Amino acid sequence: MTSIAQNIQRIEQEINGSTRLIAVTKTKPLSVLQETYDSGFRRFGENKVQEMSEKYDSLPKDIEWHMIGHLQSNKVKYMAPFVSLIHSVDSFKLLKEINKEAKKNNRVIECLLQIFIAQEETKFGLSDEEAVEILESPELALLTNIKIVGLMGMASNTEDDDQIRQEFRHLKSLFESFKKYENERVSMREISMGMSGDYAIAAEEGSTFVRVGSAIFGSR
Repeated sequence: MTSIAQNIQRIEQEINGSTRLIAVTKTKPLSVLQETYDSGFRRFGENKVQEMSEKYDSLPKDIEWHMIGHLQSNKVKYMAPFVSLIHSVDSFKLLKEINKEAKKNNRVIECLLQIFIAQEETKFGLSDEEAVEILESPELALLTNIKIVGLMGMASNTEDDDQIRQEFRHLKSLFESFKKYENERVSMREISMGMSGDYAIAAEEGSTFVRVGSAIFGSR
């Protein structure tokens, strides 16, 4: 059986270059996170704020925490002191709440706009048009404690690699087109796409972050 460290090394070799790996540690016990940390890895992704906060309290403080799950406004305050990047911003209301809590903590929190790219109804995310509305909103300039640094998307849960590739390509082209909105609040530099089943395709299509759980830790 391969170790966590071996799995991380293998995936990092497969996605080499400008794509960085996030180890999705949701539902994993502290001992597994500690083992991952001890292997030298520092980039962890969680999808529930409470779980992430509890793990943050118990683990070394040089871990880079990524919020990758659907986020409720009333939970933002618990992770505002330490979260490194929020991948799952799917409304202007949420962005304003993140800004409010970041300000209380004297931080600028980096965020990705989550875009709905899948051919299924179960995924969260903004439409292309809703994302444009946020980027064109005059109110965005007032949110001085957040920075939009890119986009996130989840491909359809399908065996069809061509469909997955098309969905990732759409996100990449949207990302490129949004560079015209860059200013003090917006800097298009990160694309978070690709999970355990499709991270290799995502890396080929220009992802800068892949979010991988079961391919590192085994299936739950």
